[in-house]
Amino acid sequence: MAFEKAAKLGAEKRLGEAQARRVLSEIYETVNNAPLPSKTARVFLYEWSASRKVDTSARTAAAYAQVARDFTASLGPRADIDVSMLTKADVAKYRDEVRNRTSVATSNKSLKYLRVALGAAYKDGLAQDNPATKLDVLTRVAEGRTERRAFTLEELKVLYRVATGEWRGLILFGLYAAGPRLKDLAMLTWANVDLEVHELRFVTRKTGRRMRIPLKDALERYLAEIPAADDPNAPLFPQAHAIACRGGSDSTLSIQFHRLLEAAGLAEPRSKASTGRGRSLRRQVSELSFHSLRHTATSFLKSAGVAHIVAQDLVGHDSEAVSRRYSHVDDDAKRRAIDALPDILG
Repeated sequence: MAFEKAAKLGAEKRLGEAQARRVLSEIYETVNNAPLPSKTARVFLYEWSASRKVDTSARTAAAYAQVARDFTASLGPRADIDVSMLTKADVAKYRDEVRNRTSVATSNKSLKYLRVALGAAYKDGLAQDNPATKLDVLTRVAEGRTERRAFTLEELKVLYRVATGEWRGLILFGLYAAGPRLKDLAMLTWANVDLEVHELRFVTRKTGRRMRIPLKDALERYLAEIPAADDPNAPLFPQAHAIACRGGSDSTLSIQFHRLLEAAGLAEPRSKASTGRGRSLRRQVSELSFHSLRHTATSFLKSAGVAHIVAQDLVGHDSEAVSRRYSHVDDDAKRRAIDALPDILG
């Protein structure tokens, strides 16, 4: 009867979305003796991102919240429609907006997070499907992108000379420990260093991989020169450790490293002038960064004739196929490989 009444009303003029939902809600409530689950996209996204603070890291929760805010802004007036009414076109519009102001990688990551959000709406019975899963990630196009590259030996020597304090140690570990990520190095403690067996041991935060890297003599000399702590849990790099713990991110450290690159003449100074456009412009990307030390270690190892599987194990670039074929890499082979890395102190 309700449908028939709505159809008669719609015969003279098009049935509006609000009226249609009201009719369906009344039918649902009559049949199920409970109101139809319903939330606007704006309300759902806000509540969902707030709830993720409990079960994710601070950094991930902040990323979810940013995507929720950006997608809500992209929706405009459609943010106030029911979350079940969101479409593939809404998601595509948001994905492309992120791509136009940032990069393909950032756009794909934002789409990934949005899939999680709208997947929660589907699981909660607020939507019949997840429109974000209907959209493919974008393919990277090399044209117009700044490619990361490895340092040359001479560039590393110049960079080390202009570095001071803990940055000298971070650069040495970044190269001679086969390219650990900056956050992993900042979080190292004296307990991670075994001077008796001349080895560095740590677990990567990104992949959870247990790393065992032989200590090159340059690293042992550096460790012998800095004050040793009585507490094995004391950080190797106290200043970097404090920055990493305070912000939960390595962005401040990355900015400091870029200033070292500028001082060494290896990067253009980043403009500090405000454009008045917030994040609507792409950030300046340098072809060199701390992560370039990872590429550099890989390049040096290959140039020294180190076997591919040994280089993979040291850098941590193993794949599932490699893991199935090799249970471990011989410690002596890893030590010979690390010893083959060139000296940047000369």
